[in-house]
Amino acid sequence: MRIVIIGAGAVGFHVAKELSQGDHDITIVEIDPDKCRKVNEHLDVLVVEGNGASPNNLINANVQNADYVLALTRVDEVNLIASQQAHVLGAKRIIARLRNQQYSTRDSIIRPEKFGVDVVIHPEKVACEEIVQLIRHPYATQIQEFEGGRLVMLGLQITEESPLVSKAVKDVCIHDIEFKFGVVSVYRKGETIVPWGDFIFNAQDIAYFIIKTEKLHSLLSIAEIREIKATRIMILGGSKVGRSIAEELENEMSVRLVESNRQKAGYIANNLQNTMVIHADGTDIEFLKSENIHEVDSFLAVSQDEQTNLLSGMLAHHLGVKQVVIHLTTTEYIPIVKELGFASIISKNISTANAITSEIQSDKSHTTLKSFDEMDVEIMEINPEPGSKITKKPLSELDFPKASIVGVINHHGHLSIARGTSILTDEDTVLVFAKKRVIPKLRKLFTR
Repeated sequence: MRIVIIGAGAVGFHVAKELSQGDHDITIVEIDPDKCRKVNEHLDVLVVEGNGASPNNLINANVQNADYVLALTRVDEVNLIASQQAHVLGAKRIIARLRNQQYSTRDSIIRPEKFGVDVVIHPEKVACEEIVQLIRHPYATQIQEFEGGRLVMLGLQITEESPLVSKAVKDVCIHDIEFKFGVVSVYRKGETIVPWGDFIFNAQDIAYFIIKTEKLHSLLSIAEIREIKATRIMILGGSKVGRSIAEELENEMSVRLVESNRQKAGYIANNLQNTMVIHADGTDIEFLKSENIHEVDSFLAVSQDEQTNLLSGMLAHHLGVKQVVIHLTTTEYIPIVKELGFASIISKNISTANAITSEIQSDKSHTTLKSFDEMDVEIMEINPEPGSKITKKPLSELDFPKASIVGVINHHGHLSIARGTSILTDEDTVLVFAKKRVIPKLRKLFTR
């Protein structure tokens, strides 16, 4: 496909990086010479230097023949104008990143579709949704739903006391014949491992399991993880993400929001009905102690300063908070923080990029549903082609790439966890978990 990306900031660069690994013809339009230089040095794409809202630059980027135009600058108005011009020039489909969620409300005077936008991605909304999922599953480091919520993939920290330590995956998976689950990835000391049956769990591993949602309690029982529910949360930062989380949860949980700017704290207090807004410094240890921080179930560090988020998250963990979620914009920090193992990490840039790449891939037989930047793992939904190698033998007898695994098989709506004895048909849809470097070899098994 021909894809034009307008804006090479954190989101645009990440999307370009993901898509450039596929069979796509990608052009980036960027006004900042330094960002253009970075793209040229690190990615195999074409670059047009200039204003993305300029019709001449868009024509030079060949948007008139583009299958997708992605308007991803940090300025909503530039994205809307660029989208409108790309639409008039003939681009087939347009995705716009808009930070102001009011554009998508029913009573908005300016509607994105009037500018030719087919899909709107709100970064803060996407990040908020992921954080709320974590709050509702506070025992998990990461969680993702599939198949309309019937399946769930969650990351669980393997502690020193866990009964899974020193056990092989195959021994854990046959623990209970009444239900099945799969182990699709393990994060260990900065390295991602796609485990097969003989893989041995170690303490401090983060293991990613996939299971039917209705059987989640059985998995937690085997891992001896208490299925707790968060009822008291503290949010650091009155950012758009912080305000969105408070608005989402204030009617079902006790919510406190801490904001260091007095004027902003007052504004938020007037606009949230059931949230306690506190004007204070969230990195002040005495303040945190005075708020009985050890009684808080979930501490969410989502201010616009990621250094503040890191420091406050570490303090909250040290003072006894059960769950800490930290928002980061610098993706280079993510593996380091994960290595420390005290918090779940959310990045609205990665969340936004995932939402965009999922949308682009949705009309292909090999669909990337999720990309974990810090783990080098892709989750793909694949339909085997008739007569492909994958349909001729059980999975255990195929030359399957070692760094990949079939997690779930969907046969006409019936879900099952894949095993070595499983044989796929061309009527199946499967979830495959793989490291990026083996995806080309993997796809050959699914194509004729």
